[in-house]
Amino acid sequence: MMSSTNSTNSKAYAKVVENGVQAVEEAKNLQKTGYSFEEIYVLAHKKDITEKIAETANAKEVGVKEEGMFDSVANFFRSRGDELRSKITSMGFTKEEADFYESELDLGKVLVIANRKS
Repeated sequence: MMSSTNSTNSKAYAKVVENGVQAVEEAKNLQKTGYSFEEIYVLAHKKDITEKIAETANAKEVGVKEEGMFDSVANFFRSRGDELRSKITSMGFTKEEADFYESELDLGKVLVIANRKS
């Protein structure tokens, strides 16, 4: 388990889990510790899986609000790997962390991120 200690966003937390069931469990555990559903995000390599997990976990997908308009529009022209790395860095993680997390997603794992709004 890695969590971000990067200076731009020391409150961000990330955990790689094996599958959607574990992602839902992790999201629920994060909600029990005080994160709201608006502060919990899930990412999987396949968009449809991300959508299903987010809906089941009462979590969010990283979108325009988190990435910014330019990166969100640029994602239409990026590979899925590049798009995922962009989404991860938009949540306050370094390029190296994004590369690691994306490689885990490429293996079929799921990334759960909790990011405090305050």
